[in-house]
Order: sequence, then C-alpha cells, then structure tokens
Amino acid sequence: MAKFSHKNKVASFGITALALGCAVWTGFRPDFSVLLLATILITLAFSIVFCTKYNKAGLIINRMLVGALFIFSSFTKGVDPLGTKYKILDYLSAYGMQWLDDAALILAITLILAEFIVGICLFLNMLPRLATLGATLLMIFFTTTTYFDAMYNLVPDCGCFGTAIKMSNWQTFFKNLIIDSVLIPLIFNNKSLVNKRVTKLGQWMFALIFAACYVIFEIHNVRHLPPIDFMDWKVGKDMTPEQYDAGKIFVTYQNKETAELQEFESPNYPWNDSVWMSQWEFVSQRTEGGSQTLGFAMLDADGEDFTHILFETENLYIFVAPYIDEFSDEDFELCGKMIEAIENEGANYIWLTAMLPDYMEQLNEDYKMFYDVYYGDELELKTMVRSNPGLMLIDNGLIVNKWAKIDFPIKKQ
Repeated sequence: MAKFSHKNKVASFGITALALGCAVWTGFRPDFSVLLLATILITLAFSIVFCTKYNKAGLIINRMLVGALFIFSSFTKGVDPLGTKYKILDYLSAYGMQWLDDAALILAITLILAEFIVGICLFLNMLPRLATLGATLLMIFFTTTTYFDAMYNLVPDCGCFGTAIKMSNWQTFFKNLIIDSVLIPLIFNNKSLVNKRVTKLGQWMFALIFAACYVIFEIHNVRHLPPIDFMDWKVGKDMTPEQYDAGKIFVTYQNKETAELQEFESPNYPWNDSVWMSQWEFVSQRTEGGSQTLGFAMLDADGEDFTHILFETENLYIFVAPYIDEFSDEDFELCGKMIEAIENEGANYIWLTAMLPDYMEQLNEDYKMFYDVYYGDELELKTMVRSNPGLMLIDNGLIVNKWAKIDFPIKKQ
C-alpha cells in the first residue's frame, strides 16, 4: 500500500466525501438528471484512477460504509422476506422467467442472507477479502439490473430497501453507481484487507454463526408478520379520511406477452374476465380527486365501491386472502374455527381477496363461509397482511391488530 501522504489523504477522503455528497443529492432527485449522472460518473472515474492512492484509514472508512449499507439493506428486507419474494416475482415476470416462480421465496431468503453476511463481514473486518468479492458480485448484479429498470421501467420499484425507503428507478441506479465508487478501492486493494487479530477459523465460525442466526430470523418473519411494519397498513394507524370520497381510481395493466400497457378507470375494466386476467397483470394504480387515504377500492361482485365499510364498522375482522386458490385443507379449517370464534364474540367479518367472483361463489357452495366477500387489488392486499390468509381487526378505520395465519387468536382460546 502507498505510504501515507497529503495526496493520499485527498484520494482517501475527498472521493469518499464526493460520493456521499452525490448520495445526498440523489435523495432529492427522483428523476433522471444529466448533471447528477455526470457528477457520479466523475466520482466513479476518480475512484478508479486513484484507487491505489487510498491509505489504510480511507480503506477502513470505505469498508465500513459499504458494510453498513449492506447490513441496513438486508435488515429492511429481512424483516419482511415475503415482500422481497413478491418483488422477485415481479422481476421474473418482467424478464420472462416465470419458470422460477416456485423458487422465489428461496431466492429471496438467499439474496437477503448474502447481503447480510457480506455487510456484517465487511463492517467487522471478518473474511474481508472474501466479503469484498461477494460485494463485488452483488453490485455487478444490482447495478446491471437497476440500469435496465431505469431505462425501460420493467419494475416500478426495485425494493432495494424493502418497504422502508421508496426510491425511483433512476435514484436506485444512481445509488448503485455511488456504492460502486466506494467499493472500487476495496477491490483494487484487496490484498491489504486482512484481519490479524482473529484466526481464519475464528472468522469462518463468526460468519457461519451469524448466517445461521439470520436464516432463523428470516424464517420466523416468513411464518409470522414482520416485527417492524414499514407499510401503510400498520397496527395503530387510523386509515379514516376526514371526508371520504373515493374519487376516480385508475388501474394500469400490462400484457404478459407484448408488454403493452393499458389504463382503465376502476371498475370499468375486464376484472371479471378470467381469460383476459390470465393474459394481463397489474402494474400500478392512481387516484384522481377524492379524499380517501387508501390506495385501492374495495368492490363487491358487481363492481360497486364498498370501501366505506372499513371506516363505518366497529370491530370488523377482515380475512385478507389474495390467493384463496392456494389454501390448504388446514387453512380452510383454521378459517372456519376463527369465524366461529368471531361469531361467538358477536363481531362482524368480511373476506377481501383478489380472486374472481365466480370462483368465490363456487367456493362458498363447498365451504359455506364466504358470504361477505369483497375484491381488491392483489398488490395492495399483500401489503395489508403478509400472510395468505391473514387477519386484520379494524375499528371504524383504526387498525387494532393483525395476525398471520399461524398466529390466529383462535389458537390461544
């Protein structure tokens, strides 16, 4: 490594400071900016040209910065692995790789784990050379993917920080370029990244123990609800608007084969046409006018808006089940017991799903418990409760509690 000098100070701290400045700038510019891109590319170029001029202190700072970012990114996704699964499904659909859909959850858990292990090892200087290699591979993948996202808007939100921080596609791509500029000095000074205080065996044991603990953490959050809820539908939030007015709700769908986009005013689109729904997929939703705080409409089988029920009913239990067709026999049995407990309590319940009305009518003939059924956008339903089925208790718009199916309160009675 080069000896410490004034020039090395400039290279070590000046470029990193410039990168941090670009990061702050990016936070205020969700749209494409030629000036911002030029500044980031200049920072990236400086990082490459002067990478061998970094001193030990500069490399430590960069290593800890990259590590801390990877830890934060993995934590925001690790508390909600199902959210990352849904995002991976969006990417698989965008790239025509639906044959991997069944592995989406495993891919999500693995990706989050890789981010965490790379981050914790970099931050604490455990297996730093291997961790740098892992960070390099991940950033090549992330930078490439987000570039195509920014250029072609394949997926509206990459979910890089789960649901904790929303970023536009250009912001995400710029963010990855900034991380690359901080990572490059670590790549070119890889041989100097060593930990002489802990043996190699000790470092491997450290990594394996943390990996095992984090996998347990992720699996727990798959089975139960996220321990930290970054979404709008969180316990304790009052969703009631001062004056409810649904306004005009527009939904955008994309053809799975041609990528054609079509926007409809809800509910005036073929949502009850099973053939059409199999060929098109939901992309986004927007509202014009109105004063509602929700991002979707709760419709009955005839397409009439009944969202006001959420604001006008005391102690309303909502079975949130976007994919009832994926229910097991145990799921139906569990829901039946929960409905019995709700009725004994004297409370009301409804079903909220993304399935078609014809399917739900047939299902009710078999199970006799799908009477009050309403229909909503599957994307919004998946943000309400991260479980299929999930249960929500809402009292005149106030979210009192939520349960994953494994935690339905019937099991405690």
